[in-house]
Amino acid sequence: MSFFKALSGLFSGDDKQDKQQASIPEVLGLRLGGAIELDSLMLKLNEEFYTFTGAATIQFIQAVGVVELGENTRLVRYYTDDEGYIQILQEGKSDAGVIEVSLWYFFDTKVVDYEPAWNELLQQELINTSAQLDGETFNKYWQDTRPVFMKETTYRQSADLNTTDQFAMLYSRPLANGQHEELLLVAEERLINNNFERSFVRSTGIQLKQTDFKAVA
Repeated sequence: MSFFKALSGLFSGDDKQDKQQASIPEVLGLRLGGAIELDSLMLKLNEEFYTFTGAATIQFIQAVGVVELGENTRLVRYYTDDEGYIQILQEGKSDAGVIEVSLWYFFDTKVVDYEPAWNELLQQELINTSAQLDGETFNKYWQDTRPVFMKETTYRQSADLNTTDQFAMLYSRPLANGQHEELLLVAEERLINNNFERSFVRSTGIQLKQTDFKAVA
């Protein structure tokens, strides 16, 4: 390989990485490598009602996930070092198009390495009319008769990029403070070296007002 050809390839790789980094969404000041501060008073007054506890007031964003929903609408998920993520439902790519912001925490993740168990998830557990979690009952919120398919592209500071197929169903329950807590059940699937890596993820979330948080870095 000639010096000029090698040099061309080197710059081409850098350009590709730069373009990839430039495509990572920044919404409401949130960005990969940045930080978010949650309103401590909001948490103090309401956390007793939530399934998750001990939420950190300041959280650092370690990855960003994007799910294209169609019709110029997307989900942007800012994964933090506090075992959760901030999810933004957005129309278009400007802050003016933000429809909804929510705070989510992972409850548990289980590996699914048995085909019948995976099929049972898709054909039964993810379409039940209600779901139990931590002694609470959540009722089905989405009216879909099958799990909702989403493909998430995730960006990390290491410049690694991966995609995950997700089959999801959303449940909800009313809280004594007048809010609702949501339960997201997701069967996740990634193809790695011609083998499927599958898992079942349960997460709970609450809606946030834009006064409940701010980007601090």
